[in-house]
Amino acid sequence: MQSLQEIYEQHEGRLLNKWSHYIGIYDQYFSKYRNKEIVFLEIGIAHGGSLQIWRKYFGEKALIIGVDINSECKKFEEGNTKVFIGSQEDVSFLQQLKKEIPMADILLDDGGHTMKQQITTFNILFDQVKEDGIYACEDLHTSYWEAYGGGYKNKHSFIEFSKNFIDNIHGWHATKKDSAKMFNKITESVFGVHYFDSILLLEKKKMITPQNTFKGETQLSHHFTDYGQKKKLTKRIKAWLGLQR
Repeated sequence: MQSLQEIYEQHEGRLLNKWSHYIGIYDQYFSKYRNKEIVFLEIGIAHGGSLQIWRKYFGEKALIIGVDINSECKKFEEGNTKVFIGSQEDVSFLQQLKKEIPMADILLDDGGHTMKQQITTFNILFDQVKEDGIYACEDLHTSYWEAYGGGYKNKHSFIEFSKNFIDNIHGWHATKKDSAKMFNKITESVFGVHYFDSILLLEKKKMITPQNTFKGETQLSHHFTDYGQKKKLTKRIKAWLGLQR
């Protein structure tokens, strides 16, 4: 079975455009979905070349759904490849799209790359990705470009917006005063937040309260409070050690 890199390098069909380092990243995270009855949703299909690449990669069992604002893209619809026409920053369109398509195993946002488009798409379609699926957004470098509504440390950029996800996945550990700000649907549904140059991938998984566990036999005569560990945790450790005796 060919790798995504091999498929990409041999492509001679319709035009597509990808930064070269994206290919290996997608192969790493998407390979487990190959030759299965999955739903792949891509926002932004332009000349339609990516639809051909994904078809070769995922196989004939996959339902591939493309979304683009250009009505001419409707001509790329064929067989198990469906195309919807609309703007990714149009909330009404995205909400209607959710009603017409099944839940996605993978959502890839390769649309217009403006801050409004990326944030709106995430806010509406994140929940359209299955519990064990992947939400991906590419070309994040536009977050540093004012022409796209971004700029370095611009609080309205998608990069700054997405940095909150790092806090969210740690929501389980928030203090009482910060819990409302940190704990949300991301906390309960995202296993991993992966940043690469210009790409963000969210690995979804139903999360439960993490447990701090202990294994093995004690080897030291002192306890961790000697080196600054909180008394509450030391008490737990002592209780656990007592069970080992």
